Amino acid sequence: MSEIQSIKNRFGIIGNSPALNHALDVAIQVAATDLSVLIVGESGVGKEAFSQIIHSLSSRKHNSFIAVNCGAIPEGTIDSELFGHEKGSFTGAVDARKGYFETVNGGTIFLDEIGEMPIGTQARLLRVLETGEFIRVGSSKVQKTDVRVIAATNRDLYDFTQTGKFRQDLYFRLSTVPIRVPALRDRKEDIPLLFRKFVVDFSERYKTTPVQLDDAAKNWLVNYSWPGNIRELKNIAEQISVLSKTKEIDITALQSYIPDKNENRLPALAGDSNNGGGTSFANEREILYKLFFEMKKDVTELKKMFLELIQNPALASQSERYTQQSVFNDYNGNADGRTLPAPYTPAENHDFKTEEITTHNNAQPFVITSDEHDGYNEHENVEETLNIIDKEKELITKALKKHRGKRKDAALDLGISERTLYRKLKEYDIND
Repeated sequence: MSEIQSIKNRFGIIGNSPALNHALDVAIQVAATDLSVLIVGESGVGKEAFSQIIHSLSSRKHNSFIAVNCGAIPEGTIDSELFGHEKGSFTGAVDARKGYFETVNGGTIFLDEIGEMPIGTQARLLRVLETGEFIRVGSSKVQKTDVRVIAATNRDLYDFTQTGKFRQDLYFRLSTVPIRVPALRDRKEDIPLLFRKFVVDFSERYKTTPVQLDDAAKNWLVNYSWPGNIRELKNIAEQISVLSKTKEIDITALQSYIPDKNENRLPALAGDSNNGGGTSFANEREILYKLFFEMKKDVTELKKMFLELIQNPALASQSERYTQQSVFNDYNGNADGRTLPAPYTPAENHDFKTEEITTHNNAQPFVITSDEHDGYNEHENVEETLNIIDKEKELITKALKKHRGKRKDAALDLGISERTLYRKLKEYDIND
């Protein structure tokens, strides 16, 4: 316990909660080894301080230490930042550059927010952890390095491994020794001590008298959830030290410095209990992906249908007749109960004298008459050609006529290239 207190004094750590002491004890024990460490905790709990404690107590304490925020480096440059690159390996690489794993050789590298690291970079990092080897971007030369990796995250990496956002092998390689830093709401007994420490520091900086909280304000401070943890508590202490006109702070004055966030910390429904608690989608992004795939499938089907109609116009005529027939049939059963006659289908050698059709909305009836000698009582069926070449020549001729011989516009309308149209004109001997 005396060693833990010494570490607290050395690094300015305030608090005596059991959860905090346990995390410090684990950090002290693992510091003497070269094991990879994964520090887990919410944003603002002080994870970087634990990485510095581990480095300062290790055999690498006289070598370099560097902290890298993986979420702050763009995905396109993070490989270059960590592993270096060769001259000309990408646009802007005017010179060769060493990466962090090369410059910190023999020391410690702290990878903060490692859950934001791209999958490709995770594979490179795994190789460094397992073999101590890496390759610069744009190079084929394998280099060696001796770097201890301490990682930190405020996300649940195990859940990330289930959704494919984080490599499972890297997760188990990093979490050899996990250290869980407690949130501020889990160490309520430390909140008054931390607040007092902060206001004293700020009073010395700004040359003012430290503020005092009454009992009600102190009780409210302890029971507040502190979603921003120590970072938020420090900010509130600084605001009060600078802006407060009185040095006695009551609960009303204290609440005026803390916005009402209306937080909901109730557990979210993970899935239907009837299907084992599983979910159809991991998140909204997967839902959007599914919609996009369905839209792409529909567009592909429409393209196929359109191509078939272009290649065989007879299908378009049949489809149009079918659509008109369906609409007419649907209209027969109207809302006021009256029924229109069924659509007329001409039969072979049918002669009719008169036929009365009752119209809708009480309109006057009209009569259709025919004369057996008018020449229309007989008809002849003409079989339509289905030859693809003939249809293609017909479409090309229509397109050229429509666009007044302009081949470019006709080719665009037909959905073919101008070169293909020129070849077809030669092949079919069509004069445009």
